[in-house]
Formats: sequence, C-alpha cells, structure tokens
Amino acid sequence: MSQQKVVLLLGSNLGDKKKNLQTALQKMEQRGINILKNSEFLTSDPVEFASSNIFCNIASIIGTHLSPIQLLNLIKSIENEMGRLDDSKVSGGYTDRIIDIDIVKYNELNFISERLKIPHQKHLFEREFSKILLKDII
Repeated sequence: MSQQKVVLLLGSNLGDKKKNLQTALQKMEQRGINILKNSEFLTSDPVEFASSNIFCNIASIIGTHLSPIQLLNLIKSIENEMGRLDDSKVSGGYTDRIIDIDIVKYNELNFISERLKIPHQKHLFEREFSKILLKDII
C-alpha cells in the first residue's frame, strides 16, 4: 500500500497536557508514522461532557502505509500505553483522559465499520475547536 495522508486530532485534559500530546506524536513516529505537519496547540473546554479540566489539542497530518483499521489499532495501543483505559465507544460516554487520538480524514476515503467512521463528521463540521485547528492545516 502506498503512503496515505491522514489527518488526526489529539487531545489531553489530564496531567501535563502538552507533553502528553508530544509523547503521543513521538510514539507514532517510533512506530513508523511520518509526522508531516502539526497545527499550533489550542486549549478548549470539554465537549459533550462536564469537567473542570481544560483540554489541550493539536491537529496533525501524518503519512502512513497502514490501513484505517491498522492505524486505529496502533492509535489505541498508544492510548493504552499512555494510561488511557476507557474508550468512549466502549463506555458509551466521554470522560477526562490523558490522551485521545481521533482519525479525522484518511485521504478522501469514506469508511464505516463498527469501530471507525471516516471522515469524522463531528470534528469536521460540529466541534468549534476542531474547525479552528483544521482550518490552517488541511
């Protein structure tokens, strides 16, 4: 498979948030993901759940040879390795988290499975912080 251009959004609202995002990107690079471009960091209030912990977010364009599901598996392994044990798809709701990595776009692919939906409609069209991050990067 040739290298695919993928847009990710990363967020953290626990611990050293900016460092958590940088660590997640480093872990991706260590696993063969090419980080092509990053947005500036942006802080935002939690969306779709109540918390006093503010998020730090970043958008990233990456290059990968992985399929969407292989990339999702890699992302979930990094989230787990960094201490995130709950998943909103499994738990049915959002909570504070040390790291959250979402696949927003995978080239121009439209993909739907039980575990993954690309493009990520909420990030592209509904969440204001996402639209701010994405407008300068894609």
